[in-house]
Amino acid sequence: MKRILVVDDEESIRVSLCALLARHGYYTSAARGASEALALLAADDVDVAFIDVRMPEMDGIDLTREIITRGIRTTIIVMSAYGSVDNAIEALKAGAYDYVTKPFKTDEVILTLAKAEEREGLRRENARLKAEAVGRGQVGGMIAASEAMARVFKLISKVAEVRSTVLIMGESGTGKELVARAIHNASARAKGPFVAVNCGAIPETLLESELYGHKRGAFTDAHADKPGLFSEADGGTLLLDEIGELPMSLQVKLLRTLQEGTIRRLGDTKDEKVDVRVIAATLRDLEEDTRVGRFREDLYYRLNVLPIRIPPLRERREDIPLLVTHFVERVNARLGTAIEGATPEAEKMLLAYEWPGNVRELENVVERAVVLTEGTWIAAADLPDRVQETRDIIRSTLASGELSVKKTVRIIEEELIRRALVKTQGNRTKAAEVLEISHRALLYKIKQYGIS
Repeated sequence: MKRILVVDDEESIRVSLCALLARHGYYTSAARGASEALALLAADDVDVAFIDVRMPEMDGIDLTREIITRGIRTTIIVMSAYGSVDNAIEALKAGAYDYVTKPFKTDEVILTLAKAEEREGLRRENARLKAEAVGRGQVGGMIAASEAMARVFKLISKVAEVRSTVLIMGESGTGKELVARAIHNASARAKGPFVAVNCGAIPETLLESELYGHKRGAFTDAHADKPGLFSEADGGTLLLDEIGELPMSLQVKLLRTLQEGTIRRLGDTKDEKVDVRVIAATLRDLEEDTRVGRFREDLYYRLNVLPIRIPPLRERREDIPLLVTHFVERVNARLGTAIEGATPEAEKMLLAYEWPGNVRELENVVERAVVLTEGTWIAAADLPDRVQETRDIIRSTLASGELSVKKTVRIIEEELIRRALVKTQGNRTKAAEVLEISHRALLYKIKQYGIS
């Protein structure tokens, strides 16, 4: 990141800041006000714009809003006189990335730029991962960069070519139905129906009628003939989700259907031929259920011709940044928001969390954070408590049994500095006061620990 624009109505500020930045290898340009700045931003790419909060023509807050409204991609850092922090915070809410106070301290300016470069690097890395995922193939609305999911995508393309039954295994929220739909859409049956049923959500007394249909008079409320889901899926694919919840009596009937390719409605006396590919999905350990007699062994082996295991999110953490970006874009499109992503600190928390609800839980957390955040980036404070608790380094360090004073003090000191910066919304002067250390010592430790 080398191209910097300084926007300030005071010539002395423009000259001094441009000189400071030039000494550190940055290419600079300057503007006296909003109209001149907008013209320069439209004419050339600018990595960072330092904008004064108070200017006569248009103040820095309104200029920040205008830059974002025009879709100009630049990182905005506002400049505020000491004691005018409220204006700077208002600019952050409008979309600025950070702020520095006048008179400038060289270390503060350079550290702020370093943070901006880290954020830009994160943005580029997310774009790279997304491009990599496209290269590997986005399948059925699923995107991933991990080798584990690349293997799943490869299996999808292979099993789609044949008619054999597929058993999809995975925890709740991993995307089993998405995989099933992807198999259907990639198969020769794509133009046929895709029908999904949750075997655990329908009462046992109604499930057989739902799957196979019934003839009029088959039971008390059967006032007319009704086709079942097998008939509806004729020529296409039927997903039997949560197959482990299927009653034993229906397991026998399903096995016959898979073997013969026929169904018999309740109350009927003859079989009906159907052309249906069956995909089963489960979060249960069917092999164990078979061993203890909860699931028929012959049906298990009939279903388990082509098994696909979807790894939980905790086993493919490299997919998390890419998924966060994907979900942010989707929520932005739906809600009309303009969130750019997650801050490095928030991303660390997301990467550390175990995700018992897997991708579904991550999507819900991202949507919640997009709605709650007051800036343009999801911050650590925007995440639910359960996610933030994964970063309680002090508690985990003390509980780990670590006896090295040097190592423990370093970990705790770094964490206290991070918490102070969060509490003071990045104001290093106030953070130093909270920590009861000098401002110079704080800047040194921020650099030492690589805190952004």
